Amino acid sequence: MRIDNSTILITGGASGIGLALAQRFVRAGSTVVVCGRRQEQLDQAQRECPGLRVVQCDVSVEAERAALVERVTREFPALNVLVNNAGIQNRPPPLREPQDWSRHRSEIAINLEAPMHLSMLLIPHLIKQGSPAIVNVTSGLAFVPIAFMPTYCATKAALHSFTLSLRYQLKDSPVRVIEVVPPAVNTDLGGKGLHDAGVPLDEYADHAVAQIEKGALEFGYQFSEKGRLSSREELDQAFTALNERLAKGR
Repeated sequence: MRIDNSTILITGGASGIGLALAQRFVRAGSTVVVCGRRQEQLDQAQRECPGLRVVQCDVSVEAERAALVERVTREFPALNVLVNNAGIQNRPPPLREPQDWSRHRSEIAINLEAPMHLSMLLIPHLIKQGSPAIVNVTSGLAFVPIAFMPTYCATKAALHSFTLSLRYQLKDSPVRVIEVVPPAVNTDLGGKGLHDAGVPLDEYADHAVAQIEKGALEFGYQFSEKGRLSSREELDQAFTALNERLAKGR
């Protein structure tokens, strides 16, 4: 994937990892369009990154996804890269307690349904472009889930699985399918202050861009790199150790 002469759509690109990637792609010389739900956040992203193009869109809504694809392919016909980055992270009460299903449904719609559908909608367009790519942002929690965030972790595991199938189905096409597997990164995902101990955002974004430029198709960093390369036995041990440690700290 080229980062210096591409036209890139990033979902959830007004903050966090999405914005950090967008800033680096713009500096490299690409045209970058980001979408998000909140116009004020998009406006702030434009102030931080002059040259960034923004589109307000709620990717959890099927009709808005279709409208987004129609608009960006019309206004940016050279679009050749989709970065499925939008995601939310909820911390519901224990599953033995009553649940607000709408919150679980929202996580599934944004974290899994949206990247699957947007990929399907854009493949016919991307396949005709030069150096096309689909980049799916999953999580180290796809491999070692945190039990008190079951739906978030499940969506990321499912997106990892979908990415494998997508890459296989497109193996004879020009579309490269890339999976970015972040560890905990210091962003506001899930709420302010919850990831302060995570990897610094700029450090992670620099690493991710470097791996993309090298041509990596799947890569993690620190915890997530260890997880994605672990054996089944190692993953089971890591799951137990992580969740017992977190349970003691809650």
